[in-house]
Amino acid sequence: MNLQQLRYLCKVVDCQFNISEAAEAIFTSQPGISKQIRALEDELGVVIFVRHGKRLAGLTEPGEAVLQIARRALVELENLRRVGEEFSAEDSGDFTIATTHTQARYVLPPVIQKFSRQYPKVRLLIHQGNPTQAAEQAVSGEADLAIATEALSSFEELVTLPCYRWNRSVIVPQGHPLAGIRPLTLEAIAKYSIITYDFSFTGRSQINAAFAQKGLKPHVVLTAIDADVIKTYVELGMGVGILAQMACNAERDRQFDILDASHLFAPSTTRIGLRRGVYLRRYVYDFIHLFAPHLGRRSVDAALEGGHEDYEL
Repeated sequence: MNLQQLRYLCKVVDCQFNISEAAEAIFTSQPGISKQIRALEDELGVVIFVRHGKRLAGLTEPGEAVLQIARRALVELENLRRVGEEFSAEDSGDFTIATTHTQARYVLPPVIQKFSRQYPKVRLLIHQGNPTQAAEQAVSGEADLAIATEALSSFEELVTLPCYRWNRSVIVPQGHPLAGIRPLTLEAIAKYSIITYDFSFTGRSQINAAFAQKGLKPHVVLTAIDADVIKTYVELGMGVGILAQMACNAERDRQFDILDASHLFAPSTTRIGLRRGVYLRRYVYDFIHLFAPHLGRRSVDAALEGGHEDYEL
């Protein structure tokens, strides 16, 4: 048994049992993965995968147990590497953040600026995607942490910590009829075509729930994962935009009337997601504290040790 076999096993499962996709993702050959998995099964004396011909269709009961142990083993191996890095080079290394466009574009810049001044030798990588993609990268270890809103809590492998609450604004071209309605209502918004976030994205469920509670069926003509894309199509006159408040700025977005909609929708909470059992380097704790000042090292450690992922602001 070797670590390569465990990595192959986990990658095949992560790729929905598609060996070709797994081989491509880790730059190896499909026959090589198949051979190593067979060797692992022979050594353990159990069948790990359910097979339909040459195709893998799922995990057997012992395969589920083997997968869980393999994932823990790889996490601990990564922790060993991090411990070595921590004490050999405390202020340098790589730090990968998986997050959404809204966080990366509108929230993170001042935090990243402060962090980079504090740790100039740390190489920062920001991976953008939807919340589910951010969570998956944190779970797989591709990212040190994930920052998003809704999807993080759906992953049992993650401990999530609340950072801040936010709500939404409606943007319309200047002079639009909605700009004259006080107070703004869902009924008034529903009369127009709507441009908002993708279904997997930033608080979209709160938007849907608010309209549904009023018995309204909004006409969503376009969805995007990028707040700037939403703004572009609102500016073209294709509809009114519903987006996160932090993505709106009166000075920067002068072409729009920005309407407060916080009274219409339930608030959302941005969270940090950390893989259970992970060893965090000092600069990761410091980044978390910069992003969410109420999250000190003690509270982060308590969450990781006790799994207090339901802690609220």
